[in-house]
Amino acid sequence: MNNRQLASWARLLAMAAFLLTGCGQDRSGEYYALVGPKTWIYETMQQDYLFYDEVPEVTDNKTFFRKPSEFLQQLVSKKDQKNGVYFSHVDSVFTPTSRALSTYPSFGFEGVLVRTSSGDYAIQVVYTQPESPATQAGLKRGDWIIAANNRKIASDSYAKYVSRPAESYAFTLGQYTGGTGFDTLRTVQMPAPTYVNEQNLLRTQVIQSGNRKAGYVVYNEFGTDDAEQWKAVLQQLTAQGIDDLIIDLRYNPGGYVTTACQLGSLLAPASCKGKPFLKMTYNDRLQRTDVLPFEESGYHPDYENLYLLTSGNTASAAEILINCLRPYMDGRLFQVGEATFGKNLAQSLYTHEDYPQLELWLTTCSLSNAEDFMDYYEAGLPADYSARESLEAPLPAFGDAADPLLSPVLIRMATGSFPTSGEATPDVQAVQTRAAAAWKVAVHPMDHRLKNAKL
Repeated sequence: MNNRQLASWARLLAMAAFLLTGCGQDRSGEYYALVGPKTWIYETMQQDYLFYDEVPEVTDNKTFFRKPSEFLQQLVSKKDQKNGVYFSHVDSVFTPTSRALSTYPSFGFEGVLVRTSSGDYAIQVVYTQPESPATQAGLKRGDWIIAANNRKIASDSYAKYVSRPAESYAFTLGQYTGGTGFDTLRTVQMPAPTYVNEQNLLRTQVIQSGNRKAGYVVYNEFGTDDAEQWKAVLQQLTAQGIDDLIIDLRYNPGGYVTTACQLGSLLAPASCKGKPFLKMTYNDRLQRTDVLPFEESGYHPDYENLYLLTSGNTASAAEILINCLRPYMDGRLFQVGEATFGKNLAQSLYTHEDYPQLELWLTTCSLSNAEDFMDYYEAGLPADYSARESLEAPLPAFGDAADPLLSPVLIRMATGSFPTSGEATPDVQAVQTRAAAAWKVAVHPMDHRLKNAKL
């Protein structure tokens, strides 16, 4: 904080304290309770924020009476946000629930709200969590929800039926028929919403194509305790004689950096032990670059090729895994799908004993691989083979050959080469051609899900 900012800061504090001691009543304690968390955030940013020199001078005292999250958003750099997502953020810790549980009671499924060419709205199920109300009711990936309690899905239905349901509903499922909208298929009764145990390793199976077998894992977030589960899953898959490994990261917004390193240490050749995995460079005030090496994992799965399925929602810690494995797996690592989101920054956790209900996740460092490559903020990490999931058509089940992201991998496994760009198997072509010409994605929750690389 420079001298000008210090002087301005002191004037603001003095003025606000004076206003709250009017009429002979000392209300300074009330004032400091209101502005204290924001003062702490501001001072922390001046020291540790990667873009500290871009933090604006606060000249309006009203700014310090905003909610902590709103206050932070007023200060973050344009380099610390993208597509409506703020990377530095404040979490409120009010409920004593496990971090593995959903933030709110839910049905345990994720869905995309779309508007069809005929003007109808519907929610397509993207995935369901095991042992959730959605799974109990028989809801599955690709189902269309067209009504709830006989009320048509509308433009404002996402929160009510997906992200924060407050009661049980009878969902009407439909089949898209083109310009005329949906035909009704059946009704499913949803149990009451509850806190759902969210599985990061959502699905695991072995897939055969030609004379090769691949282990297939859908991985949706880098959690704190995933390493041992990953080791167990890889041991189970390699015991079945797999040749290749496919990790589906299309819905993975990131998570813990240490988990990315642990998974990378499992997947990389044993010869990588101790070599640089990730470089983390802090601001010029701190003049520090930390190097995270490949760890001794105690186990290295026996496989040849690693296929990573990505989309524009693959971000942060998921991008770390891809970027930091590339220097060590030339000719063995293939990214299939769309270019990733593009987030080469990491956040550190700050807490204060006076504000135990707040967690400040502040962007503190930029991320690069062993070859110092980090230039993927603008365009993301490009795919080696481009393919796109079509939300306009019913989504195939995970692991299905009709999946546009998985199909080219299966072709390469069987033939040794990816198909000609744009070429698809008959199953994939059938899925893509069922779509209407004019659709609009009204709410895609993965677009605005917080992209984390937590240190």
